[in-house]
Amino acid sequence: MYGGGEEKVIFKFDENWNLQPLKGDTGKAYKGVKDQEEVFLKRNSTPFLAALSREGLTPKLLWTRRTGNGDIVTAQEWFDGRQLTKEEMASNLEVIRILTHLHHSKSLKSMLKRMEGSEKSAFDFLSEYVTNLPRPLKENKLLMKVFKYLEDHLPYYQPSHYVACHGDAIRQNWLISSDDNLYLVDWDYSVLCDPALDLGTILGQYVAKEDWSDWLSLYQTDRVDYLYERVYWYAGMSLLMQTKRSFLNEEHDELNRCLLRLEEIFSA
Repeated sequence: MYGGGEEKVIFKFDENWNLQPLKGDTGKAYKGVKDQEEVFLKRNSTPFLAALSREGLTPKLLWTRRTGNGDIVTAQEWFDGRQLTKEEMASNLEVIRILTHLHHSKSLKSMLKRMEGSEKSAFDFLSEYVTNLPRPLKENKLLMKVFKYLEDHLPYYQPSHYVACHGDAIRQNWLISSDDNLYLVDWDYSVLCDPALDLGTILGQYVAKEDWSDWLSLYQTDRVDYLYERVYWYAGMSLLMQTKRSFLNEEHDELNRCLLRLEEIFSA
């Protein structure tokens, strides 16, 4: 697994393990070292992880333990690797293969349902965005223009057709190992939803708009036009959510990047 940065260790674990905090917005991930063994440790990760590991979409799950204070700690295989670049997100065909596997997996959908995984409609995402929206974002003309478009063009997708989605398929959650195995990690936002959620996140943030149709034709061979409309909507929704997150985390470069992408996509 890949990580960087530092943060305070805030939970007690087996004293035989040396815990090295990893950078992230959850404060729950660590590199664990014991003797010659290295693992990726995470507190209170989704129970969905075991099923994802079996299907090879995320690094191998090694074990799960409960700590004295009630935390559930999972250990996954550690590997030397890195995040995909923005260019690789647009060109790496393995990204499409993994999403196709995820979205078409009946077993993963069934597992997420049994775990009472949340279902989200397009309207649910709009509502989440406006909840506690900071005033500067409310007053931004571009953001309000995009929000109004999304509000007026809500896509409908039959809930019975919802699939297992990652829910936050940004490039920081795509890790490639030194031997070129690609994994999708950090499944805390996994949800039953329109698959256009994951597709829109990737196309909206990393793929030139003129290449969307070709990219989608590799994911799905029929009715690309219908899929395109929904992906367009979720591309805007994903960027709005990322803009809000970046503003709250004071990530100014990321905030400006998202604003530029929104301007490019919704300039017409």
